[in-house]
Parts: sequence; structure tokens; C-alpha cells
Amino acid sequence: MIDVRERISVGRNRLQVTRLGLGSAALGFLYTPVVEQEARMVVKRAYEMGVRFFDTAPLYGNGIAERRLGVELSHLPRASYVLASKVGYALPTDSPPSTNGLPESTLPEPPRDYSYDGVMRCIEGSLKRLGAERLDIIHIHDPDEHFGEAMEGAYRALDTLRSQGVIGAIGVGMNQAEMLARFAHAGDFDCFLLAGRYTLLDQRGLAELLPLCVRRQISVFIGGPFNSGLLADPYAAVTTFNYKPAAQEWTMRAQHIDAMCQRYEVPLKAAALQFPLAHPTVAAVLTGARSTRELEENARMLRYPIPADLWANLKAEGLLAQDAPTPAPSSG
Repeated sequence: MIDVRERISVGRNRLQVTRLGLGSAALGFLYTPVVEQEARMVVKRAYEMGVRFFDTAPLYGNGIAERRLGVELSHLPRASYVLASKVGYALPTDSPPSTNGLPESTLPEPPRDYSYDGVMRCIEGSLKRLGAERLDIIHIHDPDEHFGEAMEGAYRALDTLRSQGVIGAIGVGMNQAEMLARFAHAGDFDCFLLAGRYTLLDQRGLAELLPLCVRRQISVFIGGPFNSGLLADPYAAVTTFNYKPAAQEWTMRAQHIDAMCQRYEVPLKAAALQFPLAHPTVAAVLTGARSTRELEENARMLRYPIPADLWANLKAEGLLAQDAPTPAPSSG
């Protein structure tokens, strides 16, 4: 069982995040529109439950998620929570974000800009939309084809801001583990946001990245713990993996894992949320929620008791990497 309020240090600095963090992509219209009031209720309820880690990005709804998050967080003591955002997508800083009610997936993607000046402008825009005076953590967002520019521009800018005490920690947020390992070798990072590559379904981050992060004292936040929904419902009419229609092999693997969970009367979501937190370098799991009901369910799943035999049998069936750390036995 996981206490969502437990605090874990980020890298080698004094920042501490709760084991459960609230991701805000859903609040920015990812896949399905979320009305303003519901989005604000999710943020408020997360804080009431003890969540003190909030993650956002300009990309989410072209700034909508940042604005919605900021409206609610502005009522709370700033020192009581950790706020993370990202740089790399260029949004105007002088106009309010608007989606005209369209889901985020239908919006044109903003241009990339990982330059030094571009990062400074991006941070300025985020602070304005959030109504905040500072950001605790800033990640370089999705620099898959921009490694050189990200290191020369974005990293240099963030490293300067960190050395000045303007921000507390710097990282990179990606959907792949291989390039994060490359960043770990190239710079002095505090944390990484790894989406979908260290989950109950896909443990490829375990090969190189996570052991490297242990050695370098880099904290990892796990995004996409349900692998775009496949670990939430592997029997859906249309299953999704890595933000795309799932290949049959992934769907069948998820169903096999679920069958094993059912044998032990453990909800698949509970196993999916608790598994990554057993790794010593994983500080938090970030979950998005479109409603307070989803948010509260995620918290319940983190508290759900899971017998050690489930993890052992998942490994025996080849569904978990043999060297993957697993949660300690829990009961009651």
C-alpha cells in the first residue's frame, strides 16, 4: 500500500514531492473536453487528499491546463506544494489561451523552440498563465529530435536559473528511455519525467536508464502509468498504447496481466499504479484525472493491499522483468 501523502526528495536538492502527483494533460482537453469547473474541482480535491505535486506544460491545451491549474493553486499556500512545468513548445505570452472547445488532440501543435531565449520566453509565459511567481521544477519537453539544441540552449538556460536559485530542479520529460539516458550522461539533471516506459506493461526503462539514475541520484517521475489507457481497460473496443491504437501483442499482454491480477483479486489499476513506485529511483507517479471520481479511485488503488505472490507469479509468467523491484507485501 502507498501513502499518497508520503514525501520523497528530488535528486540531491531539498525539494520533496508526494508519491502521487497530479498530471494536468487531461485538464487541457487531452482526448476529451473537461469543463472549467470540473477541472478546478479536481485540483482542489487533489490538495484536500494530500497531493502536493502538480505537473503541467504549455503544450497541454495550448496553455489551458496551466491557466486552470493556476487559478485553483493561487488560493493555496505556495510553500505547501511543488509545481512543475516544461519548456520547448513556443506559445504566445501576450494572448490568453483558447481552444474554442476543441479537444487538445485536434489543436495544431505549437512550434518547438529549445533555444536559450526561447526557454526564457516559455517560462515567462508559464508564470503568467499560472499566476505564479516561481516554478519549482522545469523539464525540457519532448526533445526527441533536438538533443543538441536542447543541451546548448534549454539546458544552459535552466542550469543558469537553477544556479541563481530561481528554480529548484531541472529535468527532461519524454516518452522514451534511451534519450533520457543520453541526457543523464550529458548534463547535471535532478529529475526526469518518464512517460509509459516503466510500467506494469512496459519495463524497457529498467535496462539502462533507471540504474543510471540510481548512480547519478536522479529522481524519476513516472507518467502514463496506464500506458494510454491499456492498463485501465485492456478489453475496450479500441485499446490505446503509447497514444496510438494498441498492437494486438500489447493488448494480449495486458489482458494476461489482468487475468493474473484477477486470480489474486487485485484490480489491474492497483497493480499498475503501485508497481513503478517500488524502484528506488522512482519518486512519484503522475496520474491525470478528468473528474474527482477518477482522482479518488487512483488514490484508492494506491492503498489497495497486494500480496507478494502476485508479483512473483507475474515474473514467473514472463510478464515482469526478473530484476524489476516489486512492492513490499501489504495487507489489510
